[in-house]
Amino acid sequence: MTTATQRPAAPPRALGAPTPVVRTARPGEAGALAALSRPFVRSGALRERPASLYAAHAADFLVLGAPDGTLDGCVGLRAYPAHADEGCAGVVYNFCVAAHRQGSGAGAGLLRAVLATARAQSLDAVFTATTGGAGLFLRYGFTPTAAHRAPRPWATSLDPRRNARVLVRTW
Repeated sequence: MTTATQRPAAPPRALGAPTPVVRTARPGEAGALAALSRPFVRSGALRERPASLYAAHAADFLVLGAPDGTLDGCVGLRAYPAHADEGCAGVVYNFCVAAHRQGSGAGAGLLRAVLATARAQSLDAVFTATTGGAGLFLRYGFTPTAAHRAPRPWATSLDPRRNARVLVRTW
């Protein structure tokens, strides 16, 4: 007779506890997006963007809503039309997760959602720039690339003083 060691059960979720939801941001959440991004701007990880940009481009953003209605994370995806012999490409930007949710899988969930959105929009490639270690991006198939391969309007907006690594994900 063979006996197997039982794995301990995962801790039960509280009954009725809402599951965090990834959804498209609403224009009225511009202030919340700016507030969520502010610590990352202060640290130099993100460029500062005015609340008006978040309002005007709310449809670019996926957010991770907390059970209490606050935002625990966000990521923007902007699509750029094809030109010449290149396909359509997108740019992942303003990717941040609140400190209390880091290490919980929240960032991975947002990244999976934004990649699924990019595929649904038939984007051939998705670019991003990061001043961090890029570990999460690399685990999800991004590879280092040169900025000149990215959509020109975005590539020319990069600040060389930030020394960001440009990454691309294709499928």
